Amino acid sequence: MHNLTHRQIEILKSIIEEYIETAEAVGSETIEKKHNLSASPATIRNEMVKLAEYGYIKKTHSSAGRVPTARGLKFYVHELMKEKELSTVEEVALKERVWDYRAKMQRFLKEATRSLAAKTNTLAIATTNEGELYCSGYANILDMPEFLDIDLTKNLLEVLDEYDVFSSIFANVLPDDEIHILIEDDLGSALRGPYGFIFTEYSTPLNGHGKIGVLGPARLAYTSIVPTVRYFGDLIRTSAEGW
Repeated sequence: MHNLTHRQIEILKSIIEEYIETAEAVGSETIEKKHNLSASPATIRNEMVKLAEYGYIKKTHSSAGRVPTARGLKFYVHELMKEKELSTVEEVALKERVWDYRAKMQRFLKEATRSLAAKTNTLAIATTNEGELYCSGYANILDMPEFLDIDLTKNLLEVLDEYDVFSSIFANVLPDDEIHILIEDDLGSALRGPYGFIFTEYSTPLNGHGKIGVLGPARLAYTSIVPTVRYFGDLIRTSAEGW
């Protein structure tokens, strides 16, 4: 790991947050104009060259700008990002959507994934220790530029029918981590491409357990999705009755 300077960290953070928002390569002029860095475009370009040499960003074929690499995104989520917690009003609204189904596992998990997908505008997934897999938000991925690539979309849709793929992914994470954030190569051979997966484990009063989270492009809105996934894991644990 390189010891990045404060300026390099700020530039990297700006590039990643701009890319997460726009899905477009980011140039030095954009960074200088929108992110209030006390550096000229030329200085920013020089720092971007260094960040590319270190493996945190890369140049795309179609633009002079840069996009973050998997390494850059991992550095961001583990070292730089600040979570945007759900408000009390948001938490109450989400709880109300699933509360009436708390005694019926299948209906509850279906509604939970539907609510999670709607809240995050991505693809939500829940699994049970009995090998069941629930998905919602398929239409959301069609709004993401990454999935205009038909091969990428086909790969994702094929995997969504395979519980064993997710079981293999879950088996390779540390059980002590509250939230798991997997980016690109972390997902193994079945999901090869610019994917990101955020999930947490839930447990129920009768010793049921499983995972719930969201799957989408590597540029997921981590600052808001991470606390939302955490809340849904807690919501299952505190709401489930009789399962």
